[in-house]
Amino acid sequence: MKNNDIKIGSNKSFGIVFFIVFLIIALYPMLKGQDLRLWSLIISFIFLILGMINSSILTPLNKIWFKFGILLGNIISPIVMAIIFFGVVLPTGIVMKILRKDLIGLKKNNKNTYWIEKKSQMTSMKNQF
Repeated sequence: MKNNDIKIGSNKSFGIVFFIVFLIIALYPMLKGQDLRLWSLIISFIFLILGMINSSILTPLNKIWFKFGILLGNIISPIVMAIIFFGVVLPTGIVMKILRKDLIGLKKNNKNTYWIEKKSQMTSMKNQF
């Protein structure tokens, strides 16, 4: 999927998400018996108000956040895929080579085809359900 195919979220959802984030930042110190972070609480309610009225003031911030997400995805995705490949696929392949397993029957036997001939027909395919 190309980056041009991905649509940016609405200013309303952007405002609500950042309201929740800054509200958590404001309330988190209270779990440890500390004071409320007033600056974060004020910012959270600003995002809530701007998000609810779907303000165009949030559009530049929304675009920056969107581009940051695309950049982060372009960096993290190859790293995750490499971890999966080198952590799961490659070791599995090495173990299969060591054990000389041919799970899908691709050993070179000078065959013209790798199709497996079926010996008998099990069902007639009528009344499958």
